[in-house]
Amino acid sequence: MELHQLRCFVAAAEELHFGRAAQRLHMMPSALGRHIKLLEEDLGVRLFARTTRAVSLTEDGAVLLREGRALLGRAEAIENGFRRRLRKPQARRFRIGAIDSAAAGLLPPLLRDLRAAHPDVAVQLLEEKTIRLLPKLLSGALDLAFVRPPERPDRRIEFFPLLQETAVVALSHKHALARRKQIVLPDIADQPLIVPERRSRPHSHDLTTKLFDEAGLTPRIQEIADEKQTIVNMVAARLGVAIVPRWTARMAIPGVRFVPLRLKRGSAAGRLPLAAAWLKGSRDPVRDQVIAVLEARLKSYAREA
Repeated sequence: MELHQLRCFVAAAEELHFGRAAQRLHMMPSALGRHIKLLEEDLGVRLFARTTRAVSLTEDGAVLLREGRALLGRAEAIENGFRRRLRKPQARRFRIGAIDSAAAGLLPPLLRDLRAAHPDVAVQLLEEKTIRLLPKLLSGALDLAFVRPPERPDRRIEFFPLLQETAVVALSHKHALARRKQIVLPDIADQPLIVPERRSRPHSHDLTTKLFDEAGLTPRIQEIADEKQTIVNMVAARLGVAIVPRWTARMAIPGVRFVPLRLKRGSAAGRLPLAAAWLKGSRDPVRDQVIAVLEARLKSYAREA
């Protein structure tokens, strides 16, 4: 039984005249009669008693008229509800992209503070690498991104420096150094290292090599992996150790300890820059609200980085 067949039946039952019912539904009488015949065949009953002079409802037709009116009323209410929803302005989702450590460390407190200040802002979050987030800003797929500022920044993108993330050493909890309160680079000079692939994560890859260069040591790079989650899982499997941003510890992977790395006084090699980025020249009141919350709370966020 189809709703259109039911509408044809109800119109004919109320008019008791196929011509007037067809006119009411803006269709040909023959088409209306065909739909009612199909309905009778589907239900296996006769709905109308027809003579050459009059049309009347059968007992089954009277039952269907009562039930059909209720069903059509319900269907109309559903349709009207969806039309009202379509006419109602939909809240725009503010699209944020973030590298993995920022998604784990910065975004939770930032979004909490943003909701407290602007509860009407709805956020959609994408976690990706910097090299994949920046093209999405240019294409309009993202409104704001938290990235590592590239060595050669695109002039079409505005970069707003935020903070420097601290490096820590990720070790298996069974590693001999895992219970240390601090680690210095000579402690891990002979350890197999797991580093990111430089093409996709140049800052994170260079973090390890620059730290070792500054200390006059040669890193023993054993494994290369693309994703931070994979690197930390490899550490858990005791395949090596890794130097990662401190916010990586919030991934809470079992079997891994994150130990602070003690560097020479004044060394900047163990810090990873984080910046907010958006399309230069674009105007966005929601983005301005996010940046305002960031600026107001940045010292608090930076203390945890």
